Amino acid sequence: MAHIEVIPYEEKYREQWDKFVLSSNNGTMFHLQRFFDYHAPGKFKFRHLLFFIENRLIAVLPGGITAPGVYESPVGGSYGNFALHDLSFALCLELVDAFLDYCQAHGINDVSLTAAPIIYQKKFSQDIDYALLWRGFAYDCHYISSVIDMRDYGGSVLENFDKTTRSTVRKIRRAGLLRIEHNEDYESSYPILIKNKQKHNAKPTHSYEDLMRLKELMPERLQLFNAYLGETPIAGSLNFVANARVLLVFYNMLLYEYDEHHPMYVLTNEVVSWAHKNGFSYVDIGISQDTKAVNPMTPSMSLIEFKEHFDTRCVLRSTLRKRLQ
Repeated sequence: MAHIEVIPYEEKYREQWDKFVLSSNNGTMFHLQRFFDYHAPGKFKFRHLLFFIENRLIAVLPGGITAPGVYESPVGGSYGNFALHDLSFALCLELVDAFLDYCQAHGINDVSLTAAPIIYQKKFSQDIDYALLWRGFAYDCHYISSVIDMRDYGGSVLENFDKTTRSTVRKIRRAGLLRIEHNEDYESSYPILIKNKQKHNAKPTHSYEDLMRLKELMPERLQLFNAYLGETPIAGSLNFVANARVLLVFYNMLLYEYDEHHPMYVLTNEVVSWAHKNGFSYVDIGISQDTKAVNPMTPSMSLIEFKEHFDTRCVLRSTLRKRLQ
């Protein structure tokens, strides 16, 4: 049985941490220390952890203390849980045991871990999930993400969408009124995003300053597409390069007074075509929950059905939780 040493993150581990995430089986941009740098100092009480066997790094866990005795992963990001290489099940069990021992030794009695959906992995593996379940974790909630699997796509992405979408995109192209640009026109798109969120009594996850900071820290990870009617910006799609396999559609935005022009159809086609051309296997169009429902797991049927026009299937984004004795 290997002895696993649990080490709290310090700045001296930055390069080793990010290099490990990039080479791991399931790491995402939300695991990178470079990503966490966009948060203002002191905004979160981070407690990132590294796991070593005889000076060999085998896993990292981004997270933090969100209340007395409560540890969550992620904190300040979309996905967390362990980033790790393709470990054996026995070693996954030892990893979980080492983490739980650390929690008990540091007064942590409530743990929540939210991993990226399985499509974010190089090799599909649920060894760590089962190890957590075997050690007393239970599913706390599930959200559903609508995902486009492009692995079997040929030259034309559009041909894989349904008849309505194909017809709509071709009609828009023939009309020649809409222009799609892959650019950095955040000044035009962000006000549209604000209006969209206000419609649902919400605010974007990121302020404009947050996005500018992220763009400065990891410019290759943010991909913005905008739709223009003449010179008027009417819609946009901001995408995150989550890892080498998955492009995550983080924000879709639309001025609803221009909905008759169906810009989201042609925008989505452009985004997915770009992802396919650049070697991604999947496009994750994001979760589809009814944010006004009492139960947060309530599906938004209209949103799911709209996404199905683009050949999506649903995958789970799940949270595992354990209350320690």
